[in-house]
Amino acid sequence: MDLQLQEKNILITGGSKGIGKAIAKVLISEGANVSIASRSIEALEKAKVDLGGNVSIFQVDITKEDEREKLIQSFIEQKGTIDVLINNAGGSNGGKTTETAMDLFYEAMELNYFSAVHLSKLAVEHMKKSRAGSIINISSIFGRESGGKVTYNNAKSALISFTKSFADEMISYGIRVNSIAPGSILHETGNWKKRLDENPEEMREFIHNEIPAGRFGTPEEIANVVAFLASGKSNWIVGASINVDGGQSRMNF
Repeated sequence: MDLQLQEKNILITGGSKGIGKAIAKVLISEGANVSIASRSIEALEKAKVDLGGNVSIFQVDITKEDEREKLIQSFIEQKGTIDVLINNAGGSNGGKTTETAMDLFYEAMELNYFSAVHLSKLAVEHMKKSRAGSIINISSIFGRESGGKVTYNNAKSALISFTKSFADEMISYGIRVNSIAPGSILHETGNWKKRLDENPEEMREFIHNEIPAGRFGTPEEIANVVAFLASGKSNWIVGASINVDGGQSRMNF
């Protein structure tokens, strides 16, 4: 299937490793003009080499408002337009609610939620000019149901809620907003890889008990769904949160 993403200008946050890097690889294979953003210039430069040099890089700390504004400004100066924004950057911190300092709640919301809201607001001002665009927020099944650390669960739930409200607001401009809720995804720099290395027997039991498909997901399996949502082939999907989890979620919808 030709997704017709050739020459589309696409920005991916958290794009130097893991799911973000896999998304970049798939979109490059579709002929898109891909840019990745991350805090670490070393990780960005390595990703650029790994991706065959066919990617632009932006060093940015997206937890900072002024750097988010500079990112979109620099992107537009270089590319002229933004067709697709993928808010992939995220992470978890803290532990149980009573054991987690309030600062960590604020940090989690800034990284997982406010950064996506702000970048989306900045991006649509340019997308409106062409009356077209796609914004894809990478959330989690633990934004749709209880699970994970409380700070992460809260922030990803907020991101899914924002996705729906912003989608309804933007579709009249031809801009689609959707989110993907991955389950447990295994990649070299992720927490599941660390836990698998530390206690393989415990992880085998986790997979048996929690993932009906019988294995961890791969970053490429998330990336393929992102590519579809980025394309016009999905133009009637608006405000959706799509589980990509091998059946791991316990929700009925």
